[in-house]
This record gives sequence, structure tokens and C-alpha cells, in this order.
Amino acid sequence: MKPITRLEAVTQPRTIERIVTGVATSDGAGVKLTRVLTQNLQQRLDPFLMLDNFRSNDPDEYIAGFPDHPHRGFETVTYLIAGRMRHRDSAGHEGLLQNGGVQWMTAGRGIIHSEMPEQENGVMEGFQLWLNLPARRKMIPAWYRDIPKTEIPEYTTDEGVTVRVIAGTSNGVSGAMTREDTEPLYLDIDMPADSLFSTTLPANHNAFIYVYRGELTVGGTLLGESRMGILANTPQACPEPGRRADGVVLIASGPTRAILVSGKPLGEPIVQHGPFVMNTKEEIYQAVKDFNEGHLADAG
Repeated sequence: MKPITRLEAVTQPRTIERIVTGVATSDGAGVKLTRVLTQNLQQRLDPFLMLDNFRSNDPDEYIAGFPDHPHRGFETVTYLIAGRMRHRDSAGHEGLLQNGGVQWMTAGRGIIHSEMPEQENGVMEGFQLWLNLPARRKMIPAWYRDIPKTEIPEYTTDEGVTVRVIAGTSNGVSGAMTREDTEPLYLDIDMPADSLFSTTLPANHNAFIYVYRGELTVGGTLLGESRMGILANTPQACPEPGRRADGVVLIASGPTRAILVSGKPLGEPIVQHGPFVMNTKEEIYQAVKDFNEGHLADAG
């Protein structure tokens, strides 16, 4: 049975600083998706680099998948809400990502991997989040973990809100993953009609909410479906001068699902070229050279 959790007090709830509409695009071999967190938001939402949302019941929009492609310098977090996707990579890892599961991959100094659908019909839905690595860890060996749905902690509040804790800690419940440098919090929140949910957030962490079903009210601002709300984290976000926001309060008038993501900013230069994210142009040039010469994962 899922535990019933009393919510921690949030005395200075954050407000929404900006609402973002995602950009329709395609990636891989033509998979249609919505890019919600784009490069122009990377500094504002440091340490997060990208967020893609994919959802389709048309196999022509996802069946070609994401064939072999490289990464260096960051982590990818793929959360599959519905569907089946096979992962294979140059380090010898292989896994099947299924409904409700998470694939957490550290590209580090380099990896080449593929993510291919293992279904010919039905709904394919999920998110891929890119999480930056600090400069001192960008060239660590690649690492990979499959986290099945049954291994992701969840809790249910007194108001019937069900929260899956993919990373970090919320209302005393620790998630499936932790990261020391970026301290990410990643929640999937399922709210029934007329419910309220709150959780504390470190004041210095950047945070955002993405609604993928229904709508939410946050600090008096309505956040509709398929919209991302960037949460303010400055003293001006709080009703009392000089006090800093210490959490977020969400109110759902109807059934709603959303992800809440926050993390500790690294405060380092971000230089991206496609699948490579480093701190300098010279490091990018080296990544491209290593990849073209066939030893991306051997560098370091």
C-alpha cells in the first residue's frame, strides 16, 4: 500500500515567473516531439539543458526511433509513461524501458547509444531530460541504469495526490536516484480534481513545472496543458520582503498530471554543439574530433 503522507509546511511558495510553450520538432530518425526546454533557457534553468516531451499513438511518428548517436558531457534521464523502448550502447549496456520506467544514463567522456521502440502500435509517451555535469566530472566513464516502475518510490497524500519520486526527496520520501553536484528533484504528480499539493524546494535551486494533462494554478497563475511554468526563485517571488521562496503549492481544479523538476545550478559556462555539452569551444572541437576518429568513449 502507498503511504499516506502529511505535507511539509511551505511558508513562502514560489510564483510562476514565465510560461513557456514548447516547440514542435523531430529528432532521431524523425520522431515527432515537443522541445520544451530549449538552449535559450539553459542558463536560466541551470543545471538542466533540455526537456523533450513525446506523445503519439501514430507509429509513423515514432517507429523509426533514435538510432546510434553520440553524447558527451552530461546525463540523460528518459521517463517512459507509455510504450516500450530498447536501449543499447557502446559500453555494452542493454535494457528495455517500459511503462513507468526510467533510464538514467551518464554520457561522461563519451557514449554512443540507440533508443528504439519495441512496439508497432499503441501509445508512445514520455520525457527526456538532459542534466548537466560539472566540469570536473564531464570526462568520467559512461554509466547506465534501468529503473523499472516498481523501483520508483511513490506516496499518496491525504487529498489523494499520487507522487512518483524519480530523483531527490519530497515530503520525506527519497527517490530512486540522487546526484551530489546538481541535487535534482524529479517528481511525476497525479492530482485528482479539487486537490492541493505542496513540497519544499531549496531556495537556490532552479525549478520548473510541466503540465501534461489538465491544468494547475500556481501562486494565482493558471498553467495550462502542454505548458511549462518557470518558478521564480528570487526574494521578489515572496510576499514578505527579504524572504526567499521555500517551496511550491499546486492547486488542480480537475484531474491533472505534471512533472516538477528542480536542481542546484552549477554556475559554469555551457557550450553545446548538438549531442556534446562542454565548458569551452576547444572541448567541443575535441569531442567532434574524437567522435569522427572513432574513439569518443576512449578519450580522457
